Amino acid sequence: MGGTGTGIAPVSGFGATLRRDAWWVELLPVVIVLGGFGIYATLRAFEGKFYEWGSYLTPFYSPLIDPQHHWWPWSPAILILGGPLGFRTTCYYYRKAYYRAFFLDPPGCAVGEPGRKYRGESAFPFILQNVHRYFFYIAVVFLAFLWHDAVRAFFWDDGFHAGLGTVIMLANVVLLSLYTFSCHSLRHLAGGRLDCFSCATFGKPRYNAWRWVTRLNERHMLWAWTSLVSVGFTDFYIRMVSSGALHDVRLF
Repeated sequence: MGGTGTGIAPVSGFGATLRRDAWWVELLPVVIVLGGFGIYATLRAFEGKFYEWGSYLTPFYSPLIDPQHHWWPWSPAILILGGPLGFRTTCYYYRKAYYRAFFLDPPGCAVGEPGRKYRGESAFPFILQNVHRYFFYIAVVFLAFLWHDAVRAFFWDDGFHAGLGTVIMLANVVLLSLYTFSCHSLRHLAGGRLDCFSCATFGKPRYNAWRWVTRLNERHMLWAWTSLVSVGFTDFYIRMVSSGALHDVRLF
């Protein structure tokens, strides 16, 4: 007797599924938020104009390199965004998100995908995803510059102050830090390739670091989305304040 042994005929083909829920709904936020961020970031990168107001500097142009274009003829953001954007693009969580939402590979759990031979990430261009761990190191460098900008936002020509923009910049760098340090690559760096922490050199510190990163990693998806929204909103807010469209509120 043929069949699956469950009394239910198997389904096949693109989009075929036995699921009765609206599985496609979970793809919409990814398309809207991730796609919208990609468009905004691209436009900002090729805009070629940085924005700062007082002690505020837009994160897409931090660190601010060659603002007068003496040796770098293109937008500074093209070079600056390469590191953080590469880190997000190769992120383990984001891979799952955009593979499903944009490549429909697969569209969802137990949902048929476009017919093609599965090769995973062993062929070009997806084999480049394996450089994610190196982008992590680059992201940490950029994170240090953003922390510098957030601290600098408290210091003005007339003294120590904080405005709404200061709070936004500080919240942004905190969320970016949580996202960066909850990375799977850092978790592997702390405790990967170890079967026995007590048998390894610096075993206890590595175990404590691994536990700390693991706790952050459990909410990696949350940090991924909140930091994506925060960095885009921070850039937009400072841009609006710099252009005069919005007025920053002085808190103290």
